Amino acid sequence: MNETAEAIMDAAERRIRAGGYGGFSFRDLAADVGVKSASVHYHFPTKDMLVAAVARRYNDRVVAAVEQEIATGADAVEAWRKVFRDALAKGAHMCLCGSLGATAGDLAPDVATEVRRFFDLGVDSLMAGGLPRARAMQALALLEGAILMASVQGDSAIFDAATAVLADPAMRPGAAIAPS
Repeated sequence: MNETAEAIMDAAERRIRAGGYGGFSFRDLAADVGVKSASVHYHFPTKDMLVAAVARRYNDRVVAAVEQEIATGADAVEAWRKVFRDALAKGAHMCLCGSLGATAGDLAPDVATEVRRFFDLGVDSLMAGGLPRARAMQALALLEGAILMASVQGDSAIFDAATAVLADPAMRPGAAIAPS
């Protein structure tokens, strides 16, 4: 992928995080990148193709970041928490796929597939780290909600407080799930 296409995807990712799927046009992206709208269409003929490509790239980046954290000694829960926390510290208002997932029923099939892929990858990664499926889903849901709350309130300490429970031994691999 060339520099212009990457710049378009970067601009689209920022706009999706801030305003969701409907929060931008190709003209907005062209202005952000400093190209003509036709250039955006050249690289990504449709908005659905662009958003699916952005989500796919996002998924790959998040998984790579989690794997890097695990390679340096973090367990899967710590790794996912750190990746979300780092994104928040870098100005992410929401997880990209969390933002898109809020309107999942309105997404094009290719975009919806990438959003589902993110959540599947997250749960699978947490399960590979030793969590049972229910705990893995709880951890990922907690991270999604915590980054949203921290963004809405403009206070990253909310993320830290809300996700501190993930350090609880009950969230660690092998812990039993309490009956509801």
